[in-house]
Amino acid sequence: MTLSEKTALIQKALDDCKAEEIAAYDVAEKSSITDAVVIATANSAPHLRALMVAVERAMAEQAGEHARVSGTPETAWIVLDYFDVMVHLFLSDARKYYNIEALWK
Repeated sequence: MTLSEKTALIQKALDDCKAEEIAAYDVAEKSSITDAVVIATANSAPHLRALMVAVERAMAEQAGEHARVSGTPETAWIVLDYFDVMVHLFLSDARKYYNIEALWK
């Protein structure tokens, strides 16, 4: 599966699960640790967990890949690391506070 196909699969899983403010960035020229970043916002801790599960399920079933996971819904920020794609899932206040989009724009 190509990088763009993985990114599209992740975005679709997030969209299907009603994530908000989904953004994807090609960071291959800017980062030595990943090639793409996908960022999305959840509206509650249970929703954050549901987004994580949706992405993990889609990537396992369709790409055969499993992520290293950091964070929990209680921390308001979860990172799913697929090596060439990193997925950052936030609650709204945490996303505004950390503003990681500023790194990639």
